[in-house]
Amino acid sequence: MKAIVVGAGLGGLSAAIRLAASGWQVQVVEAASVPGGKAGTVTVDGVTFDTGPSTMTLPHVLAEVFEGAGRRIEDHVTLRELNPGFRYLYPDGTCLDVFQRREDTRASVESTLGSDAAKQFDRFVDYAQDIWDFAAPHFIYDEIPGLHSFGKHGPSPLGSLTKLDPFRSMIGGIKARVKNQHLRWLFLRYATYNGSDPRKAPATLNCIAHVELGLGGYGIEGGIQAMVRALVELATELGVRFTYDTPVAKVLQEGGRVTGVQTREGNTLAADAVIWNADVAQLRTGALDRPKKAGLRMKTVPSMSGWTAVARARRTGHQRAPHTVVFPEDYDDEFKAIFDRRTAPPRPTVYLCAQEATHAVPGWADAEPVFLMANAPAQKGGQPADPAHWQALSRVMREQAVAAGVLHADDPFVWERSPDDLAVRFPGSHGSLYGEASNSMFSAFLRPRNHLKKLPGLYLASGSAHPGGGMPLCLQSGMLAARAALRTAEQDG
Repeated sequence: MKAIVVGAGLGGLSAAIRLAASGWQVQVVEAASVPGGKAGTVTVDGVTFDTGPSTMTLPHVLAEVFEGAGRRIEDHVTLRELNPGFRYLYPDGTCLDVFQRREDTRASVESTLGSDAAKQFDRFVDYAQDIWDFAAPHFIYDEIPGLHSFGKHGPSPLGSLTKLDPFRSMIGGIKARVKNQHLRWLFLRYATYNGSDPRKAPATLNCIAHVELGLGGYGIEGGIQAMVRALVELATELGVRFTYDTPVAKVLQEGGRVTGVQTREGNTLAADAVIWNADVAQLRTGALDRPKKAGLRMKTVPSMSGWTAVARARRTGHQRAPHTVVFPEDYDDEFKAIFDRRTAPPRPTVYLCAQEATHAVPGWADAEPVFLMANAPAQKGGQPADPAHWQALSRVMREQAVAAGVLHADDPFVWERSPDDLAVRFPGSHGSLYGEASNSMFSAFLRPRNHLKKLPGLYLASGSAHPGGGMPLCLQSGMLAARAALRTAEQDG
């Protein structure tokens, strides 16, 4: 059996490894000159730094990729525990540190915000864990369930569905359990982990708080780039072929099934299965004939995007926290700006990742690479914004980071990327970072499936397909797509 994997992002790499380990011939066709997808890198003056995701959660998913090929993760990737991991800076001067282990974070909450806040922290994270324990087997580690499948776990599908708290919004679930404003902002922050609006996204997504606060977020020795290299090396060792600088323009069909792909140059690559690791939106906008007939919904709302940069940051007298979040005066206005006014927040929340502290990525002799991000809307109607819009956001972000003491005023940005740049780099996405926004209680059921059963031979593996965005979910998406392809091949004999 032969598979073409379109895209060398994390989902494409995990799918390629799983299929190659099962004896398939696999070719990965990537539009860029390097692997990684959104987990990319840039080199400036001899220093190579990450330009995408920066925290590894659910490391057992990554371990499963290696185990499926008969390897141990410890021999390829070194995880780093971070204590503290995150530092949250509030406009009233409060500084809250979050640690690798829940009990340490609780102690930090109690010492910073008081015993009553610590009780609220426990109550909310217990609630988040309950949702995760029920949701993960259905919505993360398996194919998308139907409503009928919940009947196995309760007296009725509706009765078991309520365990997911889907009838309230994220913010509603938070306010019902948390009165402390500092904690509310901490928990609201997790809505941005999949680019959704906490005023509309179901409270089910509050389980993200348990993933980071209960299960822990890790650094990776050498950076996210080291993980990408390890995956590519394993795939190559298994016989996977990589072809770079080769955009795919079309998924080919014949006799009601997929037969391969056509590159932008017009070359045809035949395959028994195509694993689509590019944005699903690209299939809707020309890469696939009759996408609606194949089972793809045509009207969707994109998740949020982000403006990102890397600063050449002069080292301070003390080591920066691995991750720092600087809240603005009015955090609620960030969501109104992005989702209601469709504009960048006038005073955004600023996220910073000090890559030396997080991943032991070596910097320059006099400075270290610090990644910055502010949430922003995806393109509206596919139209780019006025460049002055992003220049203003860049200026405000710098001001906030300097005021918080995380950057110096003269630390230069050596790399920047706007949502419009993302839209060009990832066709069809309009700059969205996470595919469709999860702004309704049915979002998890409506995500594009890993196996488009109405079009045999086509499988989806990316953050814009099930189970969603984020590094571990992209890896899981690839494994689910590969598993579906293997199962179909076995059924077909």
